[in-house]
This record gives sequence, C-alpha cells and structure tokens, in this order.
Amino acid sequence: MKFSNRRSSIVRIALATLAGLAIYSSGDALAQDPIPVSQLASQTHFHGLAADPTDSSRLFLATHHGLYAVGQDGVARRISETRNDFMGFTPHPADAGTLFASGHPATGGNLGFLVSRDAGRTWTKLSDGASGPVDFHQMDVSKADPKVIFGIFRGLQRSQDGGRNWTMVGPAPEGIIDLAASSRNVDTLYAATQRGILRSTDGGRSWGPAHTLIRPATLVRTTPAGEIYAFIVGSGLLRAREDGLGWVKVTDFGDAYVVHLAFDPLDTERIYAVTVDPKSQLPALLASNDSGMNWHALGSEAGHH
Repeated sequence: MKFSNRRSSIVRIALATLAGLAIYSSGDALAQDPIPVSQLASQTHFHGLAADPTDSSRLFLATHHGLYAVGQDGVARRISETRNDFMGFTPHPADAGTLFASGHPATGGNLGFLVSRDAGRTWTKLSDGASGPVDFHQMDVSKADPKVIFGIFRGLQRSQDGGRNWTMVGPAPEGIIDLAASSRNVDTLYAATQRGILRSTDGGRSWGPAHTLIRPATLVRTTPAGEIYAFIVGSGLLRAREDGLGWVKVTDFGDAYVVHLAFDPLDTERIYAVTVDPKSQLPALLASNDSGMNWHALGSEAGHH
C-alpha cells in the first residue's frame, strides 16, 4: 500500500476515533464495572486521559459512556454518576479536584462547557460557550494562567474567566485533530492537524509551522516543565522544548498511533498513553516508566520498545 493511501486511512480513523464516530455497543450494553480496561476498549471510545494529582497511581479515563478511574492493575471503575460522552476532557492544572469537559448527554445534543468539583463524580454546566451549547472535541486549559481556556467549536473559542464566558477568536486551523496550550505563555497554542504541528503566538489568531514535516499529527501535549510532545504519522512520538523547538524522537509504536498522553505529576519519567490500532480501530492504554522510550499495557509487567 502506498504511504499516501495508508496516511489517508490513518487520518480518517484518527478523526473517527477522536470524534466518536466508530461503531461500539450502546451504553446500556456495557459490561458492569469494575472491568479490565482492555475489555472496556472494545465497548467504548477513550476520549481523554489524565493522572489523578491526588493519587498518581490512578488515572482518569474519559469515555463515550462516562468517566472511569483506572488503577495500576489495569482495572477500570466508572466514577461519574452519568454515562455522558465526555469530550475535550481536561484537568485543571492547579486545582486537584477540578476537571473540565464537554461532549454529549446520552440522550443526544450538546453538553456545553462542564465542570466537576469533586474529581469527576458529578458535573454541572458552567456555560453554553459562544454559539453554543458547545461540544468541544479539542480543549485545553492554559498552564500559564488556568483562568484561560481554549476550545474548538465552530472556530477557536477562548475564555478568560475559567469558562464562564467565551469569545470567538477566529477559525480553527484546518484539519485540526488536537489542541494544546503552552505552559510558558498564555497566548501560545499548538495544534495537531492533518498537515502537521502548528503554533500560534497570538492567542490563535494566526498559525505557523512548529515542525517541518507536513504529515498528519494525531496528538500534541505540553508539560508543566515546558516540553511539547507530538505524534506524527510515520515519525512516531516526538519531544521538544518550548523555548527551542528542537524536536527529538522518543519512540514509535509500530502501526499504532497515539491519541492521548498523561504525565505522572510525582514521577517525571512515568507517562501514560492511549494508542489506537488502525486495523482494529481499538484503543489500548499503555504506561512507560522511562520517559516514553519503552511501553507496556497497563496492568502488565513487561515493557516493549
């Protein structure tokens, strides 16, 4: 198969996975939790990932059918009272009990901009957003100023008061798949798109390349330490410093691609990833103990490169 055809297929599957378009069983048909995360992967989408800052051995996993907590044994337990489709799942970078999300209720429609103050158990709508109610598939909170939040819905939106009020900045980058706010500058953003990694230094009003490769990118994340991680199809997982953008390869994942990353707040070498197999379209939850060089399925002992 030509690379161009393979690349097109991967982008199509990535967009379907991130948008929640692939076919899975309905929420009513989900197996009762607790459930091995490998089994959960065959029943729902994984829409977001974060390490619990109050207990770094526990992960938050946002899915098409609710928010789950996953332990180091790889067992998932639903912690949200609802089975809503939590899109744009983003933890507050400074307040351990606060989580943000958007998405869809089980009955259909859009949820608007949601906040949980009790670590994901209950959720309330804080705002409809601009031109809402919104359904932010891509969203991030600025680590430089947590009151500033960015989301993509009918364009790039920005809130400067923690999500209560929103304004439309302008059009989103074409073919956007993921969005990340800088940890260094409140007006700097990064976008993973079908044509590579982009950067904006003016709050999203204009964009330029952050990497020379013009290939589909399925992920971009920033860390509090000022690093950027990105996954570019055909190049693997890459890392750079925000102050230098000197990209280096961390590792590849074979034919799989990375759609979510989470960093252990207490152990800088421990990283978690959600990957998707382009053949089966099923996600997997992996862990690394060495800054992303080697990975293993959560709950297993053996690592692989």
